[in-house]
Order: sequence, then structure tokens, then C-alpha cells
Amino acid sequence: MSDSTPVRRGATTVRVSEIYPSIQGESTHAGRPCVFVRLTGCPLRCTWCDTTYAFVGGEHREIPAVVAEALSFGIGLVEVTGGEPLAQRSALPLLTSLCDAFDEVLLETSGSEPIEEVDPRVRRIIDLKAPGSGEVERNREENLDHLRPGDELKVVLADRADYEWARERIADPRIAPHLSSREGWGLPLHFSPVHGVLDPRELAEWIVEDRLPARLQLQQHKYVWDPEARGV
Repeated sequence: MSDSTPVRRGATTVRVSEIYPSIQGESTHAGRPCVFVRLTGCPLRCTWCDTTYAFVGGEHREIPAVVAEALSFGIGLVEVTGGEPLAQRSALPLLTSLCDAFDEVLLETSGSEPIEEVDPRVRRIIDLKAPGSGEVERNREENLDHLRPGDELKVVLADRADYEWARERIADPRIAPHLSSREGWGLPLHFSPVHGVLDPRELAEWIVEDRLPARLQLQQHKYVWDPEARGV
């Protein structure tokens, strides 16, 4: 097995790239202090990926030790991210253990792996891969059947073609009814420009022009710190 392949070693260990405190840069929780648990490995290779260092390496660690380190920072919000965290089967018991220990637990997932077995206490932030990512075929359609209150959707956009794809995609009957708090439960939908590629002003203007039920999302941490910095 190559080092780039997530290792599934049962339910007691996870392969961890890094654990650190920062501010949450995305989602409806943006700006809040948050502990990040970044797992190693990802089966996708998005063209704009900014965490390629998490594809390989990492350290196999016991789940209780991961939870204890995350707790040591004294912050009540924790996010499990990657790479693609759900590519490791042991991410599921890790998430449950974090839910037992933290006030709030977030999961950032590409949407390429099944989400239905994730602990219901976890707030799942699910990526929809637009064509510009090079991984649009990896969107797991079945995940849309398992959306629930507390979930959020994110689409990273590289250009106008990605935007038009996303505009059509959110009309899906498994998505659209949830976007309105009158009709559904107000599913948060984030449109995020690829940093340094798509002008946020352009994206903002498109969203307003089309009156979309989407939020312009900027990666706050990339404006606070160097966009290439790790551990922030």
C-alpha cells in the first residue's frame, strides 16, 4: 500500500497530519476559535487544493490521545478535516469520541465518501465539487439523500463556468427545498472563490444578480495570515 493511500487500521487509531488551534475560516462558524484535527490521506486531487501536504505522511495515533490533545487547547469547538477524513473508517469513532468531549463538532468532507454513518451530533460541512476542481465525477450523489438540519453545503468556484454549474446544481430537489427557512430548515449554502483565482467581487455580483440563496464565503484565515501558512 502506498503512503498516499489512507490506512484503515480499525476503530482505535487514526492517521493524523496535524492538530492545532486557530480561528474557523469558513462555514457559518467563521471567525470562531476552533481546534482543527487534520487527518492524512485523500483519494481526490482537486486542481486548487491548498492542503496537498496532508496527502501523505502523518502519524498513527490512538483516538483517546487525539481527543486529549484537542481538549488541551481549552476551546469548545473542534473540526475534523483533511485530506478527506472519511477515507479513514476510524474517523467515525473519532468523531463520536469528540462529540462526547466537546460542545460542538464539525466535519469538513469532500462529499466523495458516505456520510450517513457519521454521528448525528456532528455538523457536517459537505463540499460539492465543481468542474474546475477536476473531480466533479467524485461527487457522491447518495449523500444528498442524507442531508439533515445542522449540515452545510460548500462549492468552491474557479470561474464563471463553475458558477453556472453550481447555480443549476442547487436546483436539485434534494437541495433546493432545504435552502429556504420558510420551506425547509435553511440549509446554509456557501459559494467560495478559489483564493487568488476568482475575484470575490465578481462572485458577489453574480450571486446578487441571480438572487441566489447562497452566501459568499471567503477563507478568513488566508486574509489574517499568509495564505501558504500551515497550522493557522
